[in-house]
Amino acid sequence: DYVVVKMIPDNRLPPRHLHSVHTGKTFAVIKWESPYDSPDQDMLYAVAVKDLVRKTDKIYKVKTRNSTVEYTIKKLEPGGKYHVIVQLGNMSKESSMKINTVPLSAPDALKIITENDHILLFWKSLALKESNFNESRGYEIHMFDSLMNITAYLGNTTENFFKVSNLKIGHNYSFTVQARCLYSGQMCGEPATLLYDELGTGEDSSAAKAARSTDVAAIVVPVLFLLLVTLGIGFVVLYMRHRRLQNSFTAFANSHYSSRLGSAIFSSGDDLGDEDDEAPMITGFSDDVPMVIA
Repeated sequence: DYVVVKMIPDNRLPPRHLHSVHTGKTFAVIKWESPYDSPDQDMLYAVAVKDLVRKTDKIYKVKTRNSTVEYTIKKLEPGGKYHVIVQLGNMSKESSMKINTVPLSAPDALKIITENDHILLFWKSLALKESNFNESRGYEIHMFDSLMNITAYLGNTTENFFKVSNLKIGHNYSFTVQARCLYSGQMCGEPATLLYDELGTGEDSSAAKAARSTDVAAIVVPVLFLLLVTLGIGFVVLYMRHRRLQNSFTAFANSHYSSRLGSAIFSSGDDLGDEDDEAPMITGFSDDVPMVIA
């Protein structure tokens, strides 16, 4: 024997398993399940979105018969903080959660140019890759002194460069540039960080090492190449001189070779010029001496 029992749906129960599926810069996808399985009629949900930064509320209505509901909340702000509440339209018990949207990206290509008494920070415009960023919002710049362990706010600008003065010799600094924070610093962009030491390199540590290794390679390789070329030329010159001396000696030896004796005869040089020494020296002629021609 058996009996079929059908439970009466309780519309006072809260939605189940409310969670975030995906969060972007300006939207969030949330998901939940109905208060009970297999609803037999359309259910009306109220989705309340409270902006914890701006202190504003928005309510959206969702009507569906599905047991699993997925909903996309749009028109959110990058780096915002929100409190989401989902409940049935009859104001039953609620399910809630908090979501944080993705902040704006960090500015690209942050560089430092060193001048005589100051430095200049340069970066690419954030509007090139962020459609939600307006240049009128501007950027803010912070500096961290590792020696003094102090972080300072340097100011903000709507340009793509910033001048920094009064840096102390022997101090290492870290500069950060980000989209300007809104609403008392609660909605900020991701910071771009650059290390700077007292030598004025203005490079990131890893980038500095790579740059130094590249510079060393750029110097060593040409020097080694020039040394190899010089050595090669030196060997060629020595070889040519050796061949020339060898040919000269062979020619000299052949010119003194006696086929009768079967060997080369070389003079010691003692008897060279004897006849010239014994011959009388010819002097000039005098006008009073008659010249006889036979």
